[in-house]
Amino acid sequence: MPQLIASIQGIEVKHVFLHKDRTILGRKPGNDIVLDTLVVSGQHCAFDLSGVADVYLTDLGSTNGTYVNDRMVKQRTQLKDGDVIAIGPYRIKYLRASEEPSSFGSTQMMQVEAPQLQASFAVISGSSAGLEVPVVKAVTTFGKPGVSVVSVAHRRGGYFVTHLGGETAPVLNGRALGAEPVMLTHEDTLDLAGTRMRFQLRE
Repeated sequence: MPQLIASIQGIEVKHVFLHKDRTILGRKPGNDIVLDTLVVSGQHCAFDLSGVADVYLTDLGSTNGTYVNDRMVKQRTQLKDGDVIAIGPYRIKYLRASEEPSSFGSTQMMQVEAPQLQASFAVISGSSAGLEVPVVKAVTTFGKPGVSVVSVAHRRGGYFVTHLGGETAPVLNGRALGAEPVMLTHEDTLDLAGTRMRFQLRE
C-alpha cells in the first residue's frame, strides 16, 4: 500500500497509508491529513489512488504551492517511488509500497513494552492539572489545532519537541519554541497555550 511520511527538520511527524481513492491534505480539521500551520492552505492538495499503487498529486489552488523534488506542481502529476513533496516546512516522502512485515515490528513493540526510560508529561496547570500523560509512541502530538500544537518524537538520542502549528508559540523553560526540534530533558516545563506540563523521565 502506498504511504506518505511527513517530517520537519528530519523529525517524523506523520505516517499515512493511502487506501482511499482520494486523500486530501490541508490545514482545516476536516481533511484526511491535517498539517496545522498557516503556510498550508485550508485544502492544499490531493492524492488520488489509481489501481493498486499508482498515486497522482494535484494542487488544489493552494496559496504557497506544492513542490515535488523542488519543482512546483502545476498540473496532476504521477508520483514516483521516493519522491519528496515540499509544503511549507514539511517534507513528505512518497513510498510506492509498504515494507513487508518483519522482525522490525516485533522489535519495536518490545522497545515500547520495556523501554530503558519511561517518558511522560505531568499536567501542572489548567483544567487537567494532576493528569499524567505517558509518551509511548514514536511521535505524539499535543495541543489544540489552530491554537498551539507540538509533536514529541522519540528517537535513539532522546525525546525531541517541535512546534507544528497554531498562532500561539509554545514555551519551553521560558523560551518560545521555533521550527527547530529541541531535545527534552527531565523536569523541562512546557507551556502550551496556557496549559503547563512538566516532562519526566523515569527508569
